[in-house]
Amino acid sequence: MPGPANQAWERIERPIVQAGMGGGLAGGALAGAVSAAGGLGTVGMFPPRQLAEELAVARRLAKGNPVAVNLLVPFLKQAHLTVCVQGGAALVVLHGGWPAEPITRLQAAGIPVFATVGTVTQARSAVAAGATGLVVQGEEAGGHLVGVERSELAVEKVAVAVPGVPLFGAGGVAEAEDLTRLQAAGARAAVAGTRFLLTEECAAHPLYKARVMEAQRTVRTTLFGFGWPLAHRVVENEAVRRWCGPDGRERELLYHLNRRSAPLARILPLGAAPLLARLQRPSIPLYSPAPPLASMPTRCVEATALYAGETAPRLNEVLPAAEAVERLCP
Repeated sequence: MPGPANQAWERIERPIVQAGMGGGLAGGALAGAVSAAGGLGTVGMFPPRQLAEELAVARRLAKGNPVAVNLLVPFLKQAHLTVCVQGGAALVVLHGGWPAEPITRLQAAGIPVFATVGTVTQARSAVAAGATGLVVQGEEAGGHLVGVERSELAVEKVAVAVPGVPLFGAGGVAEAEDLTRLQAAGARAAVAGTRFLLTEECAAHPLYKARVMEAQRTVRTTLFGFGWPLAHRVVENEAVRRWCGPDGRERELLYHLNRRSAPLARILPLGAAPLLARLQRPSIPLYSPAPPLASMPTRCVEATALYAGETAPRLNEVLPAAEAVERLCP
C-alpha cells in the first residue's frame, strides 16, 4: 500500500473527524473550528475557486492543525486536485468512488487519500486502487450512503479483511460512547456528520437545523438524486411526504428518472446546485442533491434534502463546533 510522507492526520489530538458535508454545509469556518479544537476538520466540496477560498479560511482558523478535504467523485475535476495540492490539504477523502488517477496524483504530492466504503468488497477494491485508508460508513449515517449495515459491524468486518489499513468509522456518532464503540471495533477515529451539522459554524439553514432537532426518525431514499442518484438519508419534509412512501421509497417513475439523470453530474457545473435548489418546489418532483443553506429562502427547506443520520433524535441543541468536539471525546 502506498505510504505518502504527509501523515499529519495521525497527529490530531482527538480522534474525531468532522464529515465533509457537501453542498456548502461544511465550509472553512466549520472545518477550521474543528481542527483548532483538536479534531480533524473537513472542507466539503465546492467549485474549485470557492474550495480554494474555504480551504484557506479553514487552515487560517486551524492554528497550524491539519485540515482535510472531501471530494465527491461524480463531480470531481482536475482543478479540485490542484486546489488540494496547492492549498495544503492534509488528507483527501473520496466519496462516491475511488478512481486510481486522482489517488495517484494526490499521493504523489504527499497527500494521503481515504475512500468511503460500506462493504468488504468495496474496501478491498479501494485499497487495490491505492487508497491510503478507508472511511467505513454504516447504514445509519446521514447524507449519501454506501453503508448497508451498522457501522460497528462494518468496521469489524473491514478491519479483518484489510488488516493494517487505517480506518475511520462513520455513522451513529452523537456522543463519546459512540467513539469508544467504533474504536473497539477497529477504527482509528470516528466521523460525525449530524453532530457537526448542528453547530453554529455550519452553513445549513436555521430551519433545517431545527427540523433535524425535532425529528423522531429519518428515511433512506433516492428522491433528491437528480444528477447523483446515490441513496441518501434525510429528515422528512413536504417533498418527501408528497412523493415517498413511509419507508422513503419514492414513486417508481421518479426512481427511474433519477437513475437516468446520473450523467448530468459530469455536465452541470457544481456551482449550479444552489441555483437549482432555489428553483425546487414540493409540487414538482425534480430534486437535486443540494441542501438548504442559510443564504436561501425559507421555502427551500420543504423542497430540498434535509440530510441527517439516525442520531438526529439524540441531538437537541446547536453548539459551537469546539464544544461538539469536546462532547464527542470520552
